[in-house]
Amino acid sequence: MTLSRRRFLTITAGFAASPAAALSHSWQGRAFGASVSITLHGPKDMTRPALQHAQQLIADLERLFSLYAPTSDLVRLNRAGWIAPEKRFLALMRSADAAHRLTGGLFDPSVQPLWRALSEGGDVARAKALIGWDRVRFDANRVTLAPGQALTFNGIAQGFATDLVAEALKAHGAERTLVNIGEYRGSGEGWHLGVEDPQFGRLAALTLSDGAVATSSPAATPLGAGGHILHSRAAPRWSTVLVEAETATLADALSTAMVLAPLEQVHQLRWAAGVRRIMLVDKAGDLISL
Repeated sequence: MTLSRRRFLTITAGFAASPAAALSHSWQGRAFGASVSITLHGPKDMTRPALQHAQQLIADLERLFSLYAPTSDLVRLNRAGWIAPEKRFLALMRSADAAHRLTGGLFDPSVQPLWRALSEGGDVARAKALIGWDRVRFDANRVTLAPGQALTFNGIAQGFATDLVAEALKAHGAERTLVNIGEYRGSGEGWHLGVEDPQFGRLAALTLSDGAVATSSPAATPLGAGGHILHSRAAPRWSTVLVEAETATLADALSTAMVLAPLEQVHQLRWAAGVRRIMLVDKAGDLISL
């Protein structure tokens, strides 16, 4: 199975025409099983090395977090049950742990055995019994899984990569950028985004300035009865969830978890996490903006 666990592209981006558009440079490629793109403004002597650095960074992050590269750190962890974590792997583990705690366990990267069982016709009940982030142990020296466990970071790694690339571009001196690695992070003047749902099409638009947006849509990748966003005890309640936050890492994790959350909990998470905006598309196609 080579599809992303999250969704196909559900945000379309563009920017208003202006004299600065003449200095726009872009790159498109593939990473984490989906199309990715970077747009930035500035002179070639800045943008060329910035884009080269970004491409190398994306490749490095895939070697850490991809489920489909046989030598990635994540695949090695799932196969052996432990690894000594590279510093960025440890940073993502800490971000995942924070998201798990913040969402009361709705965000849980240990659902990979259930994904595998549903996609391969395995024992679903046995797979659910293996889920439990609280049984994962990690520190700066070692990450250890409980017997039979496996992790997926497809609900957070794209956002994490988006943030690292955005920060790398900033370090090169880029002041207006839009990074899309499954989630979006924009800096500088507003970027115009169209919000789409796999079933109901384009439903809204927003302008992103100096922040990040992530969406999750269970039906974009059919898997079992409820789509590809999985949990041992909860099922999807929303057709699409959009979260706008300071970082793509936070927006990514929260959009994944909120798909499973009742409206009351979504309100609670909004204030607890301090996110800027939430959009929910219910299963009838109605849009709720918070």
